[in-house]
Amino acid sequence: MEWRFQSATQQGRAILAGLLDPIDQTEAYLAAAKDHPDCARIYARLTAARARSEAVAAHDRAKQERRHSLLDGVAISWKDNIDSGGTVTEAGSKLLEGRVPRKDGNILARAARRGTVCLGKTHMTELAFSGLGLNPVTATPPNALDPDLAPGGSSSGAAVSVALGLAAAAIGTDTGGSVRVPAAWNGLVGFKPTHGTLPEKGVVPLARKFDIPGPIARTVEDCAELFAIMADQPAPDLRDASVKGLRLMVLEGLPFDDAESGVVTAFQDAVDRLGQAGAQIAHVSTDWLDKAMALSPQVFAPEAYGIWRAQIEDAPELMWAPILERFRGGADVSGPDYVAAWESLTRIRRKWIKEVVGGYDAVLVPTVPILPPATQKLMEDQAEFVRANLLTLRNTRIANLLGLPSVTLPTGLPACGISLMGHAGLDRHLLRVAAGAERALAAT
Repeated sequence: MEWRFQSATQQGRAILAGLLDPIDQTEAYLAAAKDHPDCARIYARLTAARARSEAVAAHDRAKQERRHSLLDGVAISWKDNIDSGGTVTEAGSKLLEGRVPRKDGNILARAARRGTVCLGKTHMTELAFSGLGLNPVTATPPNALDPDLAPGGSSSGAAVSVALGLAAAAIGTDTGGSVRVPAAWNGLVGFKPTHGTLPEKGVVPLARKFDIPGPIARTVEDCAELFAIMADQPAPDLRDASVKGLRLMVLEGLPFDDAESGVVTAFQDAVDRLGQAGAQIAHVSTDWLDKAMALSPQVFAPEAYGIWRAQIEDAPELMWAPILERFRGGADVSGPDYVAAWESLTRIRRKWIKEVVGGYDAVLVPTVPILPPATQKLMEDQAEFVRANLLTLRNTRIANLLGLPSVTLPTGLPACGISLMGHAGLDRHLLRVAAGAERALAAT
């Protein structure tokens, strides 16, 4: 069996059963990465010495039957905005060139204590501020389904490393869709937890009021196990998960505006299959969504520019123009307007719970309303880059604005995902709902 393309939890169980050696599997991943023609576009750097040391320790624990978790000995990749002690961590930006943190970020430290193997750091969008995955300043990973297409971002290399069998799973970050977009466009599962459920210390920020780490993997179970490790809590029980009897709401209106026909067809087919599996499907539209989305320019860019203004304006020539322009857009929002926008958003979040979704287990939308565009066209046409980037992040941004956890699942059609948004703080319930949906979609 080619274990590199099996799920992280399958690999963990194989290690437990003595069918897979962490040392051999780590070497297989390192060799596959080094031999891949696009390795330098996917991994910003491999951490081979660390990976081998951690694999040896995992091997010994397995022999002594004292493994630290189901994923003890499983090799994963980490987005290059998550600190790894003694290893260059640059967040895809020349502004941070040569930055070496003293110690691991909290989530990486927790994962290491539970036995996971750190393969290396993956390329990403510059300072995580784009959903398309392009970064001419460092590197743009190829889309795993078609190398000429955009990979999705900002956790671009994270998703591609998993899809191409160069890591068992990956950890990215999500501010407006940066875990779920690349997961969807590379045929994977991606999970954005509720903001604040995971520690942010040791993660290079973009907008702290929205930033949240999240896993990208082959299955919901993989994501659930990784989330539990990073949250330092037991994994949710996904046994016998089913959508039968669940109330699922299709959010009509804005999520389908300007959506490509293939995406809509894939989504509708997936919803039909969930209904056939016993889910109760309702179709609902609300003007509260439009009001929340209208606040996006007043809450994301001002915070991002406020965090990075000094570094950016000291050396703006180091940045790619479209990303520089996105950051500088935050300068146009006044302090009172920023505060007022957050006051409005807080009220909308309360209304969302009371008036829209109170009786539903999850809300369904197409993860991304468009298919991945051609990288070359985006590079040559800045106006198209701006248009595509805003559309790419539109549907995923709903969960960020409303403070909700969200999971994207493959629909079966390449690069088309279906997202399930849950209730704030009920991440474990959403993962169980997603596990049931995953089984229903796989069975039909």
